[in-house]
Amino acid sequence: MYPKDIWRLALLLLSALALGALLQHAAEAVAVAALLYAGWLHRNLHRLLAWLRDSKHHEPPEPPGVFEEMAVELDYLRERHKKRKKKLANYLKQFQQATRALPDATVVLDEHGAVQWANAAAAKYLGIRWPDDLDQRITNLIRLPKVRDFVADHDDAHTIEIPSPTNPNRFLSILLAPYGKDQWLFVARDVTQLHRANQMRSDFVANVSHELRTPTTVFKGYLETLIDQKDLCPPSWVPALEQMSAHADRMQSLIEELLLLSRLEREDHVPDPQPIVISELLANILKQARALSGPREHIFSLEAEPTLCILGSRNEIYSAIANLVFNAVYYTPARGVIQLRWYRDETGAHLEVQDNGIGIDEEHIERITERFYRVDPSRSRSDGGTGLGLAIVKHVLMRHDATLNIKSALGHGSTFRCDFPPAAIAPEDLAATLPQRRDGAA
Repeated sequence: MYPKDIWRLALLLLSALALGALLQHAAEAVAVAALLYAGWLHRNLHRLLAWLRDSKHHEPPEPPGVFEEMAVELDYLRERHKKRKKKLANYLKQFQQATRALPDATVVLDEHGAVQWANAAAAKYLGIRWPDDLDQRITNLIRLPKVRDFVADHDDAHTIEIPSPTNPNRFLSILLAPYGKDQWLFVARDVTQLHRANQMRSDFVANVSHELRTPTTVFKGYLETLIDQKDLCPPSWVPALEQMSAHADRMQSLIEELLLLSRLEREDHVPDPQPIVISELLANILKQARALSGPREHIFSLEAEPTLCILGSRNEIYSAIANLVFNAVYYTPARGVIQLRWYRDETGAHLEVQDNGIGIDEEHIERITERFYRVDPSRSRSDGGTGLGLAIVKHVLMRHDATLNIKSALGHGSTFRCDFPPAAIAPEDLAATLPQRRDGAA
């Protein structure tokens, strides 16, 4: 309490005490004085509250002392709040002006995925109009399962590509980034030209591969005929014929893999997924890997849950696993160890192919799944590789909503792990009814 207020209260109580002593009712007089002082305090507090609520039509308490000091401090805090609010409003205005100028569709979402703000490009590309769609869930405005899952996962590490809701001939790349407190920026960029360029590249590769398949098959057939009749050929022709046959085989393998890649790129998902007994595929592939190893006598081990099956394309999964296992054979020295594991945990099903071979330098791991990318081009060609194996693996896994995880160190071997989500696991009762295939065919 301020000194002026203390002196005011003390003077009032002394006056009341003196008057009460004269009237022989000192206690009653002091009580009445205290009630009067409390009423005065209440009146000034009420005036202070009214002034705080509406300073334009009410005056602050006039008596000097604590009420005057409180009014000054509160007025200072209120003015500072107004300036801060004005400053934040200017920042928000500048942000909105900047995002309006962006060519990308930008939408601010709250923690529940509801629209809080959108720029003009959002109406053009996404059909989201501000402020008409305020507080509408973006998954109700863009009814695509891919968008629903993307927003539900709050995945800010990846992007997805979707057709524009306003124009199916336009393609958008979607990015979700955290913004502020419990808010997200939903950004859509027009990638139509890039999509068309990729489509043209894919169509060109597919068309060229189709055109090369027939002459290569004819060429390879004549070579096989000549080699079968090599006793009738001059001895000097035999090495040339055998070398031509080897390159014809390699060319045919390259064409087939290019056609497979083109087919995998046409669709994001397997159209008719069926249960696949992975343990059976692993056993068949392991037999081929032992034959491929031959005199190098690699040491193989297989650990697989026999009832763990996934839904997908048998041929594609077979091709992906075979590429991983055969790569391990190619790049593991003689009598090296190659381990295969097929297991599940709370995150889904996992296939591991681990070896103690030459390993991969860290700088190559990010690019090793690109088509035709080679860590050691001379070694890959000498082993008959096409440079497309891991690209095929990546696209097969993408079509099955799975991912490829690579861990390797130069000189310390590699581990390739295929991670399948829980949704890809087939029910065990359905897997038990599947016929077993022992022919090793894909």
